[in-house]
Amino acid sequence: MTNTNQETFADFDLRPEIVQALADQGIEQPFPIQSMTLPIALSDQDIIGQAKTGTGKTLGFGLPVLDKVLGPKDDGYHDLAIPGAPQALIVAPTRELAVQVSKDLEGAAKHLSARIGAIYGGRDYEPQIRGLKKGVEVIVGTPGRLIDLMKQNHLDLSQIHTVVLDEADEMLDLGFLPDVETLLQEVPQQRQTMLFSATMPGAVITMARRYMVQPTHISASDPEDDSLVKRDIRQLVYRAHHMDKDELIARALQARGRGLTIIFTRTKRTAARLAEELERRGFAAGALHGDLGQGAREQALRAFRNGKIDVLVATDVAARGIDVEEVTHVFNFQAPEDEKTYLHRVGRTGRAGHKGIAVTLVDWEDMTRWKLIAQALEIEQVEPVETYSASPHLYEDLDIPEGTKGRLPKSQRTRAGLDAEQQEELGGPDRKRRGNQSGRGRSSQSRGRGRGRQRTRSDNSGSRSDNSEKSQESSSKSSQKPRRQRTRTRRKNGQVVDRGSKGDS
Repeated sequence: MTNTNQETFADFDLRPEIVQALADQGIEQPFPIQSMTLPIALSDQDIIGQAKTGTGKTLGFGLPVLDKVLGPKDDGYHDLAIPGAPQALIVAPTRELAVQVSKDLEGAAKHLSARIGAIYGGRDYEPQIRGLKKGVEVIVGTPGRLIDLMKQNHLDLSQIHTVVLDEADEMLDLGFLPDVETLLQEVPQQRQTMLFSATMPGAVITMARRYMVQPTHISASDPEDDSLVKRDIRQLVYRAHHMDKDELIARALQARGRGLTIIFTRTKRTAARLAEELERRGFAAGALHGDLGQGAREQALRAFRNGKIDVLVATDVAARGIDVEEVTHVFNFQAPEDEKTYLHRVGRTGRAGHKGIAVTLVDWEDMTRWKLIAQALEIEQVEPVETYSASPHLYEDLDIPEGTKGRLPKSQRTRAGLDAEQQEELGGPDRKRRGNQSGRGRSSQSRGRGRGRQRTRSDNSGSRSDNSEKSQESSSKSSQKPRRQRTRTRRKNGQVVDRGSKGDS
């Protein structure tokens, strides 16, 4: 989706420092959702914004937020009731999205003194508490950790004048709406509220009516594109055999023009296994799933964004929050559970006006589920084409060089890899729960699987040895004790004829 009217961010009533920070990043022309949102948001009106994922919602609400907050170097900052208390609250459903939004805002606030704080779980509380004590003007966080810090009296929401609810439909799916309402009840009633969502389920609309005042509805879509999936995404669907999927993916990853790629799986175990298998085949791959600590998750995302790895194998925990414009391909290694999950997955490519390719591999047992998804999204290819790693149409569809096999040639292994990206020790609950993980961003359980089994065998054999020694020791001790004399009774015709010890005979 591109902007054809040549409008620039300088045409809006934004602070010059914000416009300059965007220009420094090569961002000058707004996308439709931004052009429609900025004038309304800058006038302090409540907004309900609906747009397909990847259309630029973050700057749509983020720039008005930054425009209104006062930093320590701004006039009037010290006249605030509580200088340093948060003035704006942005609530996101996932850690990854909170990190991404805060990064985007930090880039736009480069020339401002306003401070942005990311508050989310999986990290130690102490650094976040220290940051709040020093002063933070804009808070971006997930509901659970925000409520925790609020109840501990570390997070003061009494000075909030702008609230943003990002990806509200995802917060509904994850069961966060009650937590969101708890937060909304703690901020002043006189405030601006902006809600953004790709879809508008009934529960989200009900919450909007309860907590918003005459909101302006904004729906940014291309009039020539009435499909639920962005027109910039080319969708390919194949019926694949599970035993051939690894080879098929490995060949598809060598397609001409492929850039950063995300492969989605349904399970954490599959994500871990596939990432390790692709690395074994020579690809710069990393895993992202819920069994990884927050430090490892952020390491994988940084390595992906920085191009040190170009293949990220992820569960749906990453379906939201990865906003990387250079993602050219998305593969659904396993069919998604429903149409919403499909939209969120494929929406990681074709972002911000770029073209993208989404490939879905459907197992035989997933055919019924896929047909329901395809019908709900009005996807033309309801019946997947039976496809194997050597199928000519696969090579043609994805522009795979002839003769390509399932191992990346050494001459093409040019990326630094996951180990080149340092992993931070973030502490928090994940450190205790996953203290035995390796420092690698991909799954430690898959990385050290063989060694783990050897250790288990060694430990078990050691236990058996210990038990054997204890048994021998017990036998030795028992042999040193005086044995009790047993008596033997002889009978003849039912009558006792002799009674004596066994040792007498």
